[in-house]
Amino acid sequence: MSAGERFIIHINVADFAVAVERMVDARLRARPVVIAPQVAARGAVYDMSEEAYQSGVRKGMPLGRALHRCPDAVVLAPHPERYERGMQALLGHARPFAPRVEMTDHQGHLFLDVTGTGRLCGAPCDVAGRIRRAVRADMGVAPVWSVAPSKLVAKVATRVVKPVGDCIVRAGEEEAFLAPLPLGLIPGIAAGDVARLREFNLTRAGEVAGLSGAQLAVVFGRRGENLHAVVRGIDPSPVRPVGQAPSVVALDHAFDDDTNAAAALDGVVYRLVERAGAALRRRGLAARRVGIVLDYCDGVRAVRQAAVQPATANDFFLFAAAAAALQRAWTRRVRIRHLRLVCDRLCLPSVQLELFADAREMRQRRHDLVAAIDAVRGRFGFGAIRVGRTLPLTPT
Repeated sequence: MSAGERFIIHINVADFAVAVERMVDARLRARPVVIAPQVAARGAVYDMSEEAYQSGVRKGMPLGRALHRCPDAVVLAPHPERYERGMQALLGHARPFAPRVEMTDHQGHLFLDVTGTGRLCGAPCDVAGRIRRAVRADMGVAPVWSVAPSKLVAKVATRVVKPVGDCIVRAGEEEAFLAPLPLGLIPGIAAGDVARLREFNLTRAGEVAGLSGAQLAVVFGRRGENLHAVVRGIDPSPVRPVGQAPSVVALDHAFDDDTNAAAALDGVVYRLVERAGAALRRRGLAARRVGIVLDYCDGVRAVRQAAVQPATANDFFLFAAAAAALQRAWTRRVRIRHLRLVCDRLCLPSVQLELFADAREMRQRRHDLVAAIDAVRGRFGFGAIRVGRTLPLTPT
């Protein structure tokens, strides 16, 4: 073991929502199961069993199409509260083995940083095996596990061996491990990025890794350097203990009816920006980047970001960046079903003053206005003040 080498375990319960439902009703075992809201034909698949997956069902697929591909599937409505309880049970089996355990979602994924715990708990692969045996005995499911030097590579490793198995990637093997894999398996590479790289006949991580960051920057701008690091397995991000404040602020909005009305999207983005800005100000933080995730009604997802300079938690400046990201992401005429706003690269607010007096005065006025709005909302509730663009649209 070399100095500075990290050991990250990724625990992944395949098809977690289905696994929880099967714990509740054993009759669902070995049967194709699709979990989706049963409110209308436009309901999208939330999760599916391996049997349904083999029939062609995918997450986000309209329920009608999923049942066409797998007509004998049992359809269940989602039960988020069950999945949260299941995650807490899974977390309980992992916590005794690592000082840092990160729960990234409620879909059966855990990261454990077991660096330096060998004398107390044993080798990382032994720890992962013990967790799997404990989960199988208590919950009746057998998680996939991996050990790798980073969260990114550990997550890819469990994707490779799903639905059953385990994988160990040692330090120095990351790039060779990722090289033959399709780009769609690599976290941080969106579907739009995969499509863009396919235009250059680049479909695997090793092919992209053969290019330089500067070459990728020609196509992807400043994101080129990040893509170059991702395809080589470089990921220094730490495992964040459960309960620690997240490194991002992410908010979602699902439209009641699919829409491509500019005013509706503009209003939703501003409303999310207001809530994100308030959350940042409560924590005394600022965002250096704003991202927009659009889910079209045909299942296509677009992800775009815009930098914020200097970092801010002010609604006006955050909205300017969010509007720019929305414009970059919204390139199709297809209606939009779901929108997510992400504020990340969080830091302490900048103390740098504007160079020119007019700009300095304008920025101060906007900060004073947001502070006044916060004071009113803090006393009378968030709905006490509404910005015009967030009001419901009325027919003319």
